[in-house]
Amino acid sequence: MKAAYYEHQGTALDVLKIGDVPTPVPGPGEVRVRVVISGVNPSDIKGRNGFKGPMPFKRIIPHQDGAGVIESVGEGVSEASIGERVWMFEAQNGRPFGTAAQFVVLPASNVVPLADHVSFETGASLGIPALTAHYCLFADGELSGKRVLVQGGAGVVGEAAIQLAKWAGAWVATTIRHADDCATVKASGADLVINMREENVDATINAATHGRGVDRIVEVDPIANLDIDTACLAKGGTISIYAVTTPDAVLSVPVMKSMGNCSVLRFVLVYNIPNEAKRRAIRDVTSCLARGAYRPTMGLTVPLEQIAQAHDALDARGVKGKVLVSIDSSPPARD
Repeated sequence: MKAAYYEHQGTALDVLKIGDVPTPVPGPGEVRVRVVISGVNPSDIKGRNGFKGPMPFKRIIPHQDGAGVIESVGEGVSEASIGERVWMFEAQNGRPFGTAAQFVVLPASNVVPLADHVSFETGASLGIPALTAHYCLFADGELSGKRVLVQGGAGVVGEAAIQLAKWAGAWVATTIRHADDCATVKASGADLVINMREENVDATINAATHGRGVDRIVEVDPIANLDIDTACLAKGGTISIYAVTTPDAVLSVPVMKSMGNCSVLRFVLVYNIPNEAKRRAIRDVTSCLARGAYRPTMGLTVPLEQIAQAHDALDARGVKGKVLVSIDSSPPARD
């Protein structure tokens, strides 16, 4: 099969190769999926460039997320699933080979049925963004009637958080840094949009909430934003941090203020989210998709041969929306 892979860490153009590798065979409890679309995430970049540490395997086919069609199954998996449209998550977590290939083998528990009305592009845009956003939002209980602040709502996790929070019945505020992102976050359902370069975030939040603040904050840049977050967090509220700009970042927390507010500071890494929380997220994302309330923005789609350009575009933050790699445009139909 054709795949993209790297055997050394470095820049995308230097280390990513396209070539033929053995087609994987599913073992017990596994399925083999013919990949139609592979999703690119920042963690794929961080694995390739060394941000996350040294290579755990001699050769890596990158990418955790994707969508396609189940082509074969291993022992213990029903053959009735063959031909089923699915989306995938954590395909390369703890394994050498991800979705940047014509086929991928992964545990059956890591594939989710994809309804016929949902595109493969949307399916490949779920995974890391949706599961991360869901845990940030729901780890501390239901959202109906709650107030949420999504920092960086124009990003893929931020967009997912806005849409899931609105689906769940929350009031949602979000921050942006560029005026042209306003239309995007409003289309996702944001009730209040704050341009961080032009407005005082905590003053705007407190005015909009009559001084009550927000119950949940989904945070993409804690080093820059923690003071803002603590200034507009309601009593008993939660700040969920899911990203960091450097691997050795150190966060200074205003302890007395946080204690007085009974605040929760939650750190979220999608791979370590409890399994039950992931199952809850999958159920909710499926319901959100069925209602047409989950609509990820597609930013860039390239063929497998241009995967290095996709990595570079994401790394340079040169794309608004999801970055995708097209693998197979004509998957087999289900019998």
